[in-house]
Amino acid sequence: MKKLVQQIWTWFQARLRLIKILFILSVLVFVVIEVGRIAKELNGTALKASLATQSPTSILAMAILGLLAVVPMLNYDFTITAMLPGHFTRKEVLKSGWIVNTFTNLAGFGGFLGATLRANFYHRGASRKQILAAISKIALFLLAGLSLWSVVALGLIFGFGIGRMYQDYWLWLIGAAAYFPALMLVTHLSRREFFADLPIRRQLRLALGSFLEWGGCAGFFLVIGYFLAVPGNLFELLPLFLIANVLGVLSMMPGGLGSFDVFMIFGLGQMGLDNNLAVVWLLFYRLFYYVIPFLIGALFFAQDAGKKLNQTLEGLPMLLLRRVGHGVLVVFLYFTAIMLLLRGVVPDIALRNALYLRLYPFTFLFLSRVTNIVMAFVVFGFARGIANKVQKAYWPTVLILIIACIASLRQAAGWHFVVFVLAILLVAFLARKELTRQRMDFPWGNRLIDGIIFGFTALFYAIALFYNAPALHHRRIPPAFFFPSERMWLTTAVGVVMAALTLGIIYRYLSSPQTPLGLTGRAAASRVKALIARCGGNEVSQLAFTGDKQVRFYQVAGVDRVCFLFRKKTDKLVILGEPIGDPADWPAAISDFIQAANVQDLSLVFYEVSEALTMQLHEYGFDFMKFGESGVVDLTQFTLAGSKRKGERALMHKFERMGYRFAWLQPPFDAATLAELQAVSDSWLNGRSEKGFSLGFFDADYLNQAPIGVIYAPDGAIVAFANSMAMQPGIASVDLMRSRADAPSGIMDAVFINLFQQALADGKTQFDLGMAPLSNVGLSDYAFIEERLAHLVYEYGYRFYGFQGLRSYKEKYVTTWSPRYVAYRKRSSLLFTLLQLLLLVNQTATPQHENWPRRFGFATKLDEWLQRNAD
Repeated sequence: MKKLVQQIWTWFQARLRLIKILFILSVLVFVVIEVGRIAKELNGTALKASLATQSPTSILAMAILGLLAVVPMLNYDFTITAMLPGHFTRKEVLKSGWIVNTFTNLAGFGGFLGATLRANFYHRGASRKQILAAISKIALFLLAGLSLWSVVALGLIFGFGIGRMYQDYWLWLIGAAAYFPALMLVTHLSRREFFADLPIRRQLRLALGSFLEWGGCAGFFLVIGYFLAVPGNLFELLPLFLIANVLGVLSMMPGGLGSFDVFMIFGLGQMGLDNNLAVVWLLFYRLFYYVIPFLIGALFFAQDAGKKLNQTLEGLPMLLLRRVGHGVLVVFLYFTAIMLLLRGVVPDIALRNALYLRLYPFTFLFLSRVTNIVMAFVVFGFARGIANKVQKAYWPTVLILIIACIASLRQAAGWHFVVFVLAILLVAFLARKELTRQRMDFPWGNRLIDGIIFGFTALFYAIALFYNAPALHHRRIPPAFFFPSERMWLTTAVGVVMAALTLGIIYRYLSSPQTPLGLTGRAAASRVKALIARCGGNEVSQLAFTGDKQVRFYQVAGVDRVCFLFRKKTDKLVILGEPIGDPADWPAAISDFIQAANVQDLSLVFYEVSEALTMQLHEYGFDFMKFGESGVVDLTQFTLAGSKRKGERALMHKFERMGYRFAWLQPPFDAATLAELQAVSDSWLNGRSEKGFSLGFFDADYLNQAPIGVIYAPDGAIVAFANSMAMQPGIASVDLMRSRADAPSGIMDAVFINLFQQALADGKTQFDLGMAPLSNVGLSDYAFIEERLAHLVYEYGYRFYGFQGLRSYKEKYVTTWSPRYVAYRKRSSLLFTLLQLLLLVNQTATPQHENWPRRFGFATKLDEWLQRNAD
């Protein structure tokens, strides 16, 4: 036992800080969840009907008796404090004990919550080991009372015939009854030194307290039946109540929630009691024994521990409170905008709807229909800003709330509305520090919602115009579309247009100014070149010189350490590949980029990154999806000798006999060479437009950054070329790989083999062949649904893109495949993110038109070359 306690204590010590944080979070979360779960059980109609049958005196009596039934639990806390060296006043123990026991009563978390709360309250003057030992010993006696009452129940059933209809459950009672004798034997015959501070007197005190606790809740349950005037002998229900609690304990649910209730309803039904009355009985029991004591404990907890916990946890509780306040404010603003819009656009439908009439007193009141519409869109605009945490939206929102409150109070608003408004203003005050962004972006999701709202509003007025046209007045006009006059229709239509223009102005105000987060042009290219020379490149670093992307640098002591290649697409900053620079500085650089983007309401998306970086990004709140696999050739194992490469060896001999030769050209290239390369590229494109972002394209400055491998025809003309890419030491790769349309079959393999040999001669050990998109994605039956869909595209999308052919061709040379992922912010829409990626990677580097199948691409230039030339 001592060893077990030591192991538990060591585990607690290693994770104490995390446990403290989780403790506070769990307390705040379960308060909402558990009260909501209990509230779901409360049938409003049945509860009101039952309450109506009870006099105020009986309701007060049940409330008091419910509180008294909780009192015996405080015995545990007085005993614990007696076992600890610290001094605690009676008031402290009463308050702390009430909090602990009512919280544990409602949501025990398997005893973890009670142990954590007690450790938090009673740590003064005691070591952590002493606290843990005392709590673990006391926990053994929590069920002692239920065990003793089970003995009583067995005596009632088999000795006095009380509750005999429940005798079939004797096994559960015997099992529970055996717990207390077994406990006493363990504490006296085994590990006596561990239980030295639990003499028989203290054990009996704990057992008596537990006996009174379980007896108190049983007695209170029977008293409720008395107040409800339940027919029959209520004492017959005592065995049923105890059996139900035994089953509830075994279910390990807090308070036996669910299992206890179902068994009680079933047992009460056996007595002929109506199910509705049984449910009401249980509702009263839950309300007065669990909920009300818990709410009192929650008030004590908030008052006594809130400030202390906030300081201990570095302001985390206040942060959560601010976030809740921010969420409430956002919901209220959207709710207000919708209510005002309904009142302005379809007042006949709104004012005839019972739900609307119940909710309308909790929003603002304006008499004018046009004013309602305009204010709806104004509130909607600033609600978008508050939801996106834009600082500039705060004071205009507060001003609108004040104006709307004054206008509403001049109408028929009562005192309840005043209280409600004060609460909203308090929430707005709490939420102000949550607004940390300088501007708002306008993502697709927001555009879709706004488009739906504007679309339905415009459709309504179009239908209304149709019905109210003079030529159709002989037809019956639906009430929703009726306007007293054409002038009224025109006035409200103008109001809608004005509201839309106002909303546009608000959005422009909230979305500006946008500060560039990266550099472009020659200055950026020169810094990237210097960084690559110092730290090495990767599979995308060469694409920094195409000029179609922004580059963000991260510096340490004024020196560039890391850079990112990215492009903005709506509210996404899509980062191509992995960061360039020292991996030791990646975490700080990523954190800096996330923070800078967040200030402008932008989110990062990492496109085609490794598994290691994906797991690292997960720590920053990123989710991910596998996007394919990248292949690498081990050049140290590559050889044309042997039967495996018989076909490639014959191909190379054929080209040698025909007079084709390979050359490795170093930059800078003269105009004649570039012109010849341009001719090869134009022949390969055959009128198709170039692509950018994840692909290089033919550009003189770009090609002059690295050597180019070319194959000359017998007449001395270049028929194929491939430009190399700066990679990490020991790794080679290429980007643009193009050949003339009349190049002989197999020229692609000749290019590859010569590139492999050249790389090996230059001291390289690996050759990166790039991605096989969607390869080995979604194969498992348990994969994410998005990955399963991607696998279907891989299997059946060959008409648009040769996924399987590309994988099959690279398989000839690849030694090792490694997964590549798309990582995106967790709360971002994956569907929208993938669509934005699809549009971005298929953007053309020139404004020429491409047909649709060519736009369905994820390829690099190398992949495009393979697609076009694979047999």
